[in-house]
Amino acid sequence: MQAFVDLWKGFRALPSAWLLLLQAIILVLSVLTRDDVTYRTLTWILGALVLLIIAKVIRKTPMFTILGLSFVGGALIFSFLLMLGAKDPNIQIIAHCFEAAAYFSAAYGLLRYMFADRYLTKDELFAAGAVFTLIAWGFAFLYSVCQLLVADSFIKPGVVGMQSWLDLLFLSFSLQSATGLSDILPISPLARMFAILQMFCGVMYLALIVSRLIALQYIAHLPKHDQDRD
Repeated sequence: MQAFVDLWKGFRALPSAWLLLLQAIILVLSVLTRDDVTYRTLTWILGALVLLIIAKVIRKTPMFTILGLSFVGGALIFSFLLMLGAKDPNIQIIAHCFEAAAYFSAAYGLLRYMFADRYLTKDELFAAGAVFTLIAWGFAFLYSVCQLLVADSFIKPGVVGMQSWLDLLFLSFSLQSATGLSDILPISPLARMFAILQMFCGVMYLALIVSRLIALQYIAHLPKHDQDRD
């Protein structure tokens, strides 16, 4: 019982750390390409946990709570239909749109949370990483919507048709980090528009967050009378 209490306290203190951990687990599972019920159920449960943590993040940060929670609720409902085996592309498009909106809402909320504080805390360090992954995941969902709306939105050597989720996520992280490592190319105008937006957001986020963390670290080491004056 005490272990559960300690776990709950840790969750409440560092929700961003749990968010990063669950995303890492989902990333490892995405290496598998199984389509059986057990695998779909497990990945949906983990995805649902991520969305529930996102709901908590939205509630504790300066964010449009009702709108953000609506995105989370829609994502849970339509992703549950996909878990049950729904193959309708329209359901997939709606689910991924809701998921992208939920991830972007949480990223915005966490960003506001980091810029509202004057002191660097452990949760803010995890939040800095969580915002990066939330944005990357959100754009990966948008890329999935692109290839559902427009056939052959992306090309990859040796692959014909739809790109896998792992490939889209790899493209998203490559563009956002400006490493240019991906072998997938956006071809359709819609896909290229999202790619341009993500490259801009990635560069701006890295510049903003690095300067902000440095400023918070500097403030933490100022003499107390200087902090009070600021």
